[in-house]
Amino acid sequence: MQTVTATAMMQKRALRWRRQGLPVALVPTMGFLHPGHLSLIERARREAGRRGLVVVSIYVNPTQFGPREDFNRYPRDLKRDLRLCRQAGADFVFAPSNAEMYAGGGSGEESSTSVVEESVTIGMEGDSRPTHFRGVATVVAKLFHLVLPTVAVFGEKDYQQAALIRRMVRDLFFPLEVLVAPTRREPDGLAMSSRNVYLSETQRREAAVLFRALERTRARVADRPVSAPKLKSQVKAFIEGTTSGRLDYAEFFDSETLRPVRMVRPGARMALAVFFGKTRLIDNGPL
Repeated sequence: MQTVTATAMMQKRALRWRRQGLPVALVPTMGFLHPGHLSLIERARREAGRRGLVVVSIYVNPTQFGPREDFNRYPRDLKRDLRLCRQAGADFVFAPSNAEMYAGGGSGEESSTSVVEESVTIGMEGDSRPTHFRGVATVVAKLFHLVLPTVAVFGEKDYQQAALIRRMVRDLFFPLEVLVAPTRREPDGLAMSSRNVYLSETQRREAAVLFRALERTRARVADRPVSAPKLKSQVKAFIEGTTSGRLDYAEFFDSETLRPVRMVRPGARMALAVFFGKTRLIDNGPL
């Protein structure tokens, strides 16, 4: 396995791979890898096959963090991540600096070009984190141009993000396939996340309430439709009445269009975000 840190070198290699007709599978990450990430790398390995290459990007992108979010304290451990990538079957790790990815100092503030999607990013994370998806779309577009993948693998935990990437690929004619792999969970149902490391022991026990809320809501709508406002009220009461968590949002939407639904039936999808102290966790699932 090789590590590349320069954008020019990454693109030079990618252009050579394209000329050679090699399949390239990309797994974009922000590092501090957990078993959920490793399952994406393993999926990429299967997609690339013996002849192809797997590239894992490790980059904590400043432009997808808001001014009061956790960019500076986001967990980082590149040495550990490189070992895990090697074990999972990656061929290359692309780990650029901010200065490589953004001209003018590396913070992204001097960059005047960005990618903005204005449909599937409305609501949910788009409302709670207004600049988040612009940063995500822009950095992923850069990664696609630098790595030139034939396939890119994302996780279902970030459902709205995956929808954004699919829409961007469709609308901007990126010549690649986007695959979305299932969410990996802890034994108690908590979705695996690098941010879980922030949780205290008590908060970690309580955090499984996100998954329990999904299960309770699925059972609630199994027999008859329920209005979205009523379900939101029930979810809020359940989470805040049984844990120290504070509900940021609970939304119900069409799984294809991501448009909100007024009456929630089986086949709709639910997404929620919950604060435990300063730590914000997200989850989603079909109903």
